[in-house]
Amino acid sequence: MRRLSGLSVNRMVPNILTLLALCAGMTAMRFAMGGNFQAAVFSIIAAGIFDGLDGRMARLLKATTSFGAELDSLSDFISFGVAPAAVLYLWTLSELHGLGWAIALLYAVCCALRLARFNTETSGETPLYMAPFFTGAPAPAGAGLVMVPMFLSFEWGDWLFRSPYLSAITVTGIALLMVSKVPTVSLKRIRIPHHLVVPTLLGFGVATAFLTTEPWLTLTVVGIVYVSSVPFTVCSYFRLKRATLARQTEPAAQPAAAALRSPPPFPLGETQPPNEWRH
Repeated sequence: MRRLSGLSVNRMVPNILTLLALCAGMTAMRFAMGGNFQAAVFSIIAAGIFDGLDGRMARLLKATTSFGAELDSLSDFISFGVAPAAVLYLWTLSELHGLGWAIALLYAVCCALRLARFNTETSGETPLYMAPFFTGAPAPAGAGLVMVPMFLSFEWGDWLFRSPYLSAITVTGIALLMVSKVPTVSLKRIRIPHHLVVPTLLGFGVATAFLTTEPWLTLTVVGIVYVSSVPFTVCSYFRLKRATLARQTEPAAQPAAAALRSPPPFPLGETQPPNEWRH
């Protein structure tokens, strides 16, 4: 077995962030088993923050390795597949007994399939029109969406939003969205125009202020905006696909048109080709 090559401390930073995300996901399950569901949700959110930083740090430090990619995938499955399913089961799905556990298992399985498909897609070449999109909802987004009923419950009480039936419908729908072929937005591919940089930073500052004062309401709005963006993302995907396919068919159509405009094989005015034996 080939040993890992020596790494500097800076090049180990992305792997450390990945392990922090894994630890945060495991800690969320510990908080849920103790009945502290708000702390469990915050732990999963912290795992999402660490997961968003590790890949960017790896590219910034030029420390991307196959070992780090595999570790990141395993961490994502624990933090965004197993942990949300366990937290939601302990929170309300356990009231449905076997059905609730089956729904939790469905979400975890769909998350594993989503990550496996993502790993296989990144190892090969993808069409240019698919670059700005994910296929299905990514694992961190799915974990955030299945916890929207928890956000609403923390904000407005358990009288409606802690219903196991509402959580069952939400978890099932998000699980199917994760393994579907529906294109969803990829934020890392979005480029902000120069004249919109300052307004964008101002918007993030305002969103952060709301997140610190009204965290559950802000997270709910973020989830609603994400789901509402799916129809626009689908339209944008098919528009780019049609444009790309049209550009690919143009070179094939041009030689055919040139062949139609080629000169005749014999002089104009003659109905038959000249006989080479006629003088």
